[in-house]
Amino acid sequence: MRAIIVEDEPLAQQELAFLIEKYSQIEVVGCFDDGLEAFKFLQSNEVDIAFLDINVPSIDGMLLAKNIHQFARRPYIVFTTAYKEYAVDAFELEAFDYLLKPVSEKRVQGVLNKLEQACKTQPTSELENSEPPLVSEEPLVSVAPSTMNQGALSVASSDGRIVVIKVADICYLEANEKVTYVVTAKGQYSLNQMLSEVVKRLPERQFFRCHRSYCVNLEQIAEIIPGFNSTYQLRLRHVNTMIPVSRSNLKLFRELMQIC
Repeated sequence: MRAIIVEDEPLAQQELAFLIEKYSQIEVVGCFDDGLEAFKFLQSNEVDIAFLDINVPSIDGMLLAKNIHQFARRPYIVFTTAYKEYAVDAFELEAFDYLLKPVSEKRVQGVLNKLEQACKTQPTSELENSEPPLVSEEPLVSVAPSTMNQGALSVASSDGRIVVIKVADICYLEANEKVTYVVTAKGQYSLNQMLSEVVKRLPERQFFRCHRSYCVNLEQIAEIIPGFNSTYQLRLRHVNTMIPVSRSNLKLFRELMQIC
């Protein structure tokens, strides 16, 4: 039996891996602190069990589980989280179990015993299929080989899919606490990261943090409209939202756009 662990806290990740080795015959074949990296691994590697923390970067454990649920051969999912409120959602996804942090050694041992029994009783045809399709013909997720090196960004859509969009197609990004909305001509997507973190991954010459809550694609600007207190409002090519330029960013914006 093969398993992966998706957990962004190093000590929690190490402890769970230790307990799995101590109390079961399950082989941990991958540990990830990022949901997207875990999903990319699962696209080309089959596992029997996925231990998922919910609060992890890129795509959270719940969204990752929703996509795993679409696999033709689904691994058992065990959530490990400090949040009780996701329990209902977890079992709607047919999660095998739900471990609340801090997890006790006895509780983990019990879950591992149940997992081993469940794997033993799984239909042989599913386990021994020599060429099983890893995902269904129409998977919910599409992931670029290298999300930024290829000029693309992996984001979540409103219906739970993960889509890959070209960086050049981004009109602007908007901050909403710890979530960043990515807006294109085709729609709005989200990333479970702060705007400051996302901006670091974008080309500096193309994207400008014009406001505390906004980062704009300079190539998408159609019109610069003078606003109150000598600031600007930006009209973009493919969206109706007006993007503000704050006074603190005004000088640099003028230099970038060569405004005299």
